[in-house]
Amino acid sequence: MRRAILALADGTVYRGWSFGAEGETVGEVVFNTSMMGYQEILSDPSYKGQMVAMTYPEIGNTGVNEEDFESSRVHVEGFIVKEAWETPSNWRATKSLHQFLVEQGIVGIQGIDTRALTRRLRDHGSMMGVISTGTEDTEALVARAKSAPPIEGRDLVKEVTCEAPYPWEVADWTVGAGYRRPRSPGAYKVVAYDFGVKFNILRGLTAAGCDVTVVPAATPAAEVLAMQPHGVFLSNGPGDPQGVPYAVEAVRELLGKVPIFGICLGNQIIGLALGGNTVKLKFGHHGGNQPVKDLSTGKVEITSQNHNFVVEMESLAATTHGDAIEVTHINLNDQSVEGIRHKQLPLFSVQYHPEASPGPHDAAYLFRRFVEMMEKAG
Repeated sequence: MRRAILALADGTVYRGWSFGAEGETVGEVVFNTSMMGYQEILSDPSYKGQMVAMTYPEIGNTGVNEEDFESSRVHVEGFIVKEAWETPSNWRATKSLHQFLVEQGIVGIQGIDTRALTRRLRDHGSMMGVISTGTEDTEALVARAKSAPPIEGRDLVKEVTCEAPYPWEVADWTVGAGYRRPRSPGAYKVVAYDFGVKFNILRGLTAAGCDVTVVPAATPAAEVLAMQPHGVFLSNGPGDPQGVPYAVEAVRELLGKVPIFGICLGNQIIGLALGGNTVKLKFGHHGGNQPVKDLSTGKVEITSQNHNFVVEMESLAATTHGDAIEVTHINLNDQSVEGIRHKQLPLFSVQYHPEASPGPHDAAYLFRRFVEMMEKAG
């Protein structure tokens, strides 16, 4: 087994063993607290530009299958685990995690103390890092991590969005039958902006009765309106929402003209379009166990999350929309904004992931809420 090194921009160095592809890779290091769902995490476009460390110690024991992808390829820059299982034990597995990462060209490191790494990221914040299997020159690796461009201000969406519009026709999954394909289009035509959309979001929209067309992130508002949709969906995606001003401008032009539902990056873009501000969290929310409180009902949901930026609560109150913007959900760990709605316009969004892939299904009802909003708008 070949040696590997993880070097952080603050000078911290972890020595472990290579798994997956060999070579060198750079990205912002974040940690994910999910106990399962590594295949979905690896293929989530929201992780573009980042290397993911899994806090759960044993990764790879369920292998990789052909159905659980959240996009057409892997988007993480590198993968960090305590122990990578070489032999999967799951009836759906078609290959091992190691084999999959080799095929995808993703450099990984195992055998390091991921608890110590997680504590460092919690104490000092997410930071740039380098994984290398080809050198023992730790000073050079730390220097490369320090010089790597940060996530802030970068347009990572352009690297993961689709190149042309396409229809989505797959709905929910059942054991034995696989993914369901509705026999007829849904009753409500939805245009979904692809900022890095996860497949399970599109499945959730289709299962709720939507006829979904996915469009590239830079699609102008006029083109979307010309498609005469009943509603517009704004997807998740990677990086800094302030790095995609074209998306903010398009949403600003759509406000009040069509019902809008946003998730994750879509929520942040809505916040900016309404005149608010976004800020970077110290180490982000990545995992399947984040408690969120619905302020209208007092109900607490356990949610799946993956973001480094949030809408700044105080900035919303200072916008020209003023009292019309309502914060609907908050994170009980740090009190950050997890959902907003407009009291006068057909618009709502959440920071977390109701499609929960991986994660709990507490918030799956939000897809139906979007349909109800379109029904009400006529």
